Amino acid sequence: MVVRALDDEPGGGAMSALPDVPEPDHAVPDLVPGPAPGLLWYLTEPTRAVVDIGQFAATRSLLRAAPRGDGHTVLVLPGLGAADGSTGMLRKFLVTLGYAVHGWGLGRNIGPSVGAVRGMRALLLDLASAGPVSLVGWSLGGIFARELAREHPGLVRQVVTLGSPYAMRDLRQTRVNPVYQLLARFYVAGADLPPPEHTRPPIPVPATSVYSKSDGIVAWRTCVEEPGPRRENVAVASSHLGYGYNSTVWWVVADRLAQPTGEWSPFTPPPGMARMFPTG
Repeated sequence: MVVRALDDEPGGGAMSALPDVPEPDHAVPDLVPGPAPGLLWYLTEPTRAVVDIGQFAATRSLLRAAPRGDGHTVLVLPGLGAADGSTGMLRKFLVTLGYAVHGWGLGRNIGPSVGAVRGMRALLLDLASAGPVSLVGWSLGGIFARELAREHPGLVRQVVTLGSPYAMRDLRQTRVNPVYQLLARFYVAGADLPPPEHTRPPIPVPATSVYSKSDGIVAWRTCVEEPGPRRENVAVASSHLGYGYNSTVWWVVADRLAQPTGEWSPFTPPPGMARMFPTG
């Protein structure tokens, strides 16, 4: 569900994948991507998203203590079928923490269309003129964010993904496969699933993968990777549609973005919210 090269020049193009370089085999059975979420999880997504919004309203005061930023630029990418409106509340929150926050400004995310691929690349190049950019991507937006980081590691400060199935090996591992196939005629020629994550070099910038075992849209194991230096998985209790409104997700994003340049340490829940985070 990611784009190969868009341009014809050797060795690259928008969202081009790096050559396959196998990593050492650190097999973790729990991280093997499984089938799509069960039907009950899928059918209750809208209801549970409302619950996430309700939880946010009840715990909003806790977010006043969220770590503040240093003013660097943050680009937030929406999920499949969504536009900047879906990330509006999250972006406003990040603005209050002191960041220069941008939506992607490319309309509705219908997948790796020519306009989206070229637009994201141009936007990153433009925003990075003020310094490396942190990328926050929801679902498909997170897959795009990781590919941008692989293509332009010098322009990306870090990547935070929210329920992004970048480790997906089969479109049957998501409940939105029919939608993706319907929109496929708009995609860049050759757009397909990326090479399996375990066959690729580690993402070259700090990366945090936020996932939920109650995700009703994508298999949660497709949203995580082997932990390692500067990369981690953080579990939250959220629906897929609720990531952008969930207070624990907001705290994770704020905490990760607040890390000073060149420094990184694994996420630790704040004492007042520790019970709100699943153990894994």
